[in-house]
Amino acid sequence: MFEIGTEFTPTGRTGVIHTPHGDIATPAFIPVGTQASVKGVLPEAMAALGAQAVLANAYHLYLQPGPDIVEAAGGVGAFMNWPGPTFTDSGGFQVLSQGAGFKKVLAMDTKGLTDDDVIADGKERLAKVDDDGVDFTSYLDGSRHRFTPEVSMRVQHQLGADIIFAFDECTTLLNTRPYQEASVARTQAWARRCVAEHARLSAAAPSRPYQMLFGVVQGAQYEDLRRQAARELPQEFDGYGIGGALEKENLGQIVRWCCEELPAGKPRHLLGISEPDDLFTAIENGADTFDCVKPSREGRNAALYTPAGRFNVTNAANRRAFEPVFEGCDCYTCAHYTRAYLHHLFKAKELLAYTLATIHNERFTVRLVDGIRQAIADGTYPDFKADFLGRYYG
Repeated sequence: MFEIGTEFTPTGRTGVIHTPHGDIATPAFIPVGTQASVKGVLPEAMAALGAQAVLANAYHLYLQPGPDIVEAAGGVGAFMNWPGPTFTDSGGFQVLSQGAGFKKVLAMDTKGLTDDDVIADGKERLAKVDDDGVDFTSYLDGSRHRFTPEVSMRVQHQLGADIIFAFDECTTLLNTRPYQEASVARTQAWARRCVAEHARLSAAAPSRPYQMLFGVVQGAQYEDLRRQAARELPQEFDGYGIGGALEKENLGQIVRWCCEELPAGKPRHLLGISEPDDLFTAIENGADTFDCVKPSREGRNAALYTPAGRFNVTNAANRRAFEPVFEGCDCYTCAHYTRAYLHHLFKAKELLAYTLATIHNERFTVRLVDGIRQAIADGTYPDFKADFLGRYYG
């Protein structure tokens, strides 16, 4: 199901993931369509901009519209009219976002604090963890729900994605070392339960396309915990995710610790990154795929990407800028619209602004990773990296 191509560092490589709905050439950026939709953008537009796969959120689709409806539609791909490969995450991140209230993992500022009952300012705790699973309060209507490894597997089998993730606990960087140790042990136990339930469900439906199951490596910022977690995950997994809270400056070494321990012949997905420097760092250290909401979220906030860095299109300088976001961009937005028009749309609060900005940012990110992959194959990666990062951050 995974073929290694060009290896260019001890852990970094290109490759191909084979799925029932098509191949994914790696490294690859996987856009996020949390509720079976990349906000404001048609699936056809996502295909046109070069997205190879999309990732949806099992917890959100469980709450709305319900996994039974998605299953009746033929799975998440058919439901959203996306013909290519699909991923669903397990709901494990909601242990963090609903429990502690943090949305941005890489940007978390610890300031030397530790607290096992940490919660973000102004947030109410909506998730409570125990060794068997997690109790959630629905953010939609206040109803109570319980996720266990078995429930997550059943939901993701109903959603029918090509690649699914084991249920895990995502901690914060503020949690104490003893809590991180207990959490890793809990996630490992949940991983074994996910493997067993996945095998049972797969055997019970032999006519359905096989879903690849990825285990998730936790362990926060601790090298010994990360390596232990990677070594002790069941070998039955088809691939592995690297999750949890990460400080940006430690991203590369944490990915490397995990990838040095994980089986080399299986794909590795880094959850939740898309900043250009982070992409280069992650790929060099062994990540094959990664997802993030940031390109679409920042697009909806008028922040647009260019080779010379990010800028806000609502700035006054763009009011009469009758030019594309940047010359040489091959996205639909840049081929048909100007900065001035985007400036107008955002100022007028027209919803089309979200669509056009998201198309541009997603294409920029997908194209960057495509360029990295080609540079690795061509043997020109060091020059490609130096040129891109020099312009983007210069």
